[in-house]
Amino acid sequence: MRGIQFIPDDFSFDFLRLRYVAFVLSALLVIGSIGLTVEKGLNFGIDFTGGTVIEIKTPTDAPVLSNMRAVLDELGLGAMSIQTFGEPDDILIRLPQQAGDNDAQQAAIERVKESLDTLFAEDGAVDYRRVEYVGPQVGEELKKAGALAVLYSLIGILVYISFRFEWQFGLAAIVALAHDAIATIGFFALTQMEFNLSTVAAILMIAGYSINDTVVVFDRIRENLRKYKKKPLIELFNLSTNQMLSRTLMTSFTTLLALIALWYFGGDVIRGFIDALIFGIVIGTYSSVFVAAPVLLLFGIRPATEEGDDTATEEEASASS
Repeated sequence: MRGIQFIPDDFSFDFLRLRYVAFVLSALLVIGSIGLTVEKGLNFGIDFTGGTVIEIKTPTDAPVLSNMRAVLDELGLGAMSIQTFGEPDDILIRLPQQAGDNDAQQAAIERVKESLDTLFAEDGAVDYRRVEYVGPQVGEELKKAGALAVLYSLIGILVYISFRFEWQFGLAAIVALAHDAIATIGFFALTQMEFNLSTVAAILMIAGYSINDTVVVFDRIRENLRKYKKKPLIELFNLSTNQMLSRTLMTSFTTLLALIALWYFGGDVIRGFIDALIFGIVIGTYSSVFVAAPVLLLFGIRPATEEGDDTATEEEASASS
């Protein structure tokens, strides 16, 4: 970070003064996210609902999607999704689950292939790059496994933070992580972007990123608790947050640079995954500063100090950051 500094060394902001405003905003965000998820629901992808994905490369550089939809709708296979990703001639087709067994799904796939081959017969052969079928039972199992993965990760983080610090730190960290996860799910409910296994992986990555920032702030709080035995907690928490603010913002900034590049150059296939990460990085940075430490303050944390100098100066603490 030498040579690049977002925050001056003498910067000091009273973050804890805004803690009740942050609590209200976070409560509205969480309640709104839950309400949107219940009211609008999530746009579950085939990973969870079951169905078939067909990835093709057309012989024409810019196929007319409306013509493809008109031809495939005549098959009567239900509401299909047809979209481009990557290059204009890369097409992704999603078929809903068909009534019947695997033979019925295979028959639907063959009918789609026949229609596409006929549509592009004059231009050349259609390149079928990927055909995947996910049954409804598998989809339900994946949905359950995804929910358990998020739950177990939160429990594991709670146990680790409680062991590494104290139980108050663990609970404060879980509150911040739950805040980030629920807000991200609400974001998908609001935008109705496809929610699939990649999204679950993004939520787990957001949890890992957010807890990293939170642990850094918590570690400085614990260090300052030993160094300033008589300093009021609000002042000590503000000092700790300000000392780590430059590091937090630099980490978020560099991460967002990489994510924005992936969003722009990566194409539609990974765009939902990147959208979730970008939103999660922003909300995770916010929760590390305005949620985790203020929630910890509510628990009245004051661990017993082992050694330290009551007269330690803030300049000495800043030097150690």
